[in-house]
Amino acid sequence: MKFDLRFYKGKKVLLTGHTGFKGSWMSVMLVNAGAEVIGYSSCSKTEPRLFDLCGVKDQITHIKGDVRDLKHLLEVFTIYQPEIIIHMAAQPIVRDSYKDPVDTYSTNVMGTVNVCEAVRHTPSVHSLLNVTTDKVYENKEWEWGYRENEPLDGFDPYSNSKSCSELVTHSYINSFFANRDIAVSTARAGNVIGGGDFAHDRIIPDCVRAVINHEDIIVRNPYSTRPYQHVLEPIYAYLMIVAKQYEDKRFAGYYNVGPDDRDCFQTGALVDLFVKHWGDGLKWVNQYDGGPHEANFLKLDCSKLKNTFGWRPRWDLETAIEKVVEWSKAWYEGQNTRVIMDEQIKNYLGD
Repeated sequence: MKFDLRFYKGKKVLLTGHTGFKGSWMSVMLVNAGAEVIGYSSCSKTEPRLFDLCGVKDQITHIKGDVRDLKHLLEVFTIYQPEIIIHMAAQPIVRDSYKDPVDTYSTNVMGTVNVCEAVRHTPSVHSLLNVTTDKVYENKEWEWGYRENEPLDGFDPYSNSKSCSELVTHSYINSFFANRDIAVSTARAGNVIGGGDFAHDRIIPDCVRAVINHEDIIVRNPYSTRPYQHVLEPIYAYLMIVAKQYEDKRFAGYYNVGPDDRDCFQTGALVDLFVKHWGDGLKWVNQYDGGPHEANFLKLDCSKLKNTFGWRPRWDLETAIEKVVEWSKAWYEGQNTRVIMDEQIKNYLGD
């Protein structure tokens, strides 16, 4: 099924979590497509921050706000009357969820409640996408991919809060949105990598920090298997889902967004690719630190997305790593990273 990003030209899109890693790439992609973007975020705490580096702040309506603040959220919806909502604001780190589960649940669960409640009171909204995670499923450590009809029961506070976020969305669909001219979906994406991710406790940012500090890369669990994909893969899929359900409510639903099986890599093998493409004698060491429980094996079955929209991943993992290294070296050398982002987006769409 053909999808043209020009659908977004002139559309009023409210994006929560727009200052995060994925949110920054999404903001750039929407701006490049001609959308009128209203960003709502408590602001990413990473340093440096991709949102600042890419210069998109001056091209959107940038609002500092917390999704836990329903009163403020309602005011923003009332003022801007958005047509499309993409909800990406979250506390996204598994280890942080063990340190502060209350903050994780309040942000990821009540944040979703508040976004849905704001949508309920805003007739202008015609399409809503709640972005969750592949970790929403009850993980049974099996070797085949989870499908959208599998039980939701994330283990750790982060994963479980995202399972709850899914259930909140389902309830609002059944209770309030079923008889309205609005389409609602959730998207469950695998692990994303890309230039400009500076978060802690993520493997690619750890690799980049090691390069900067002239240190070996520390890998905590090299044998865990994850579905890795370049950040543009899920962002493009999100935009496609939002557009298609805007035009036809029958496309609303629950979608896995992940790579093909060939790109479900062990963490150590992923780092091998990074080392290969960065060069300069870089190497990594296995240093398990006995941290909290995380799933050892996780894959997604993306047949529904493929069969419904004819979607396919465009970049394999090796290409994704090439793009990460390209962006990271440009940033390290003081180049204009927005130019690199625009080129990579153009290259991705051209592929």
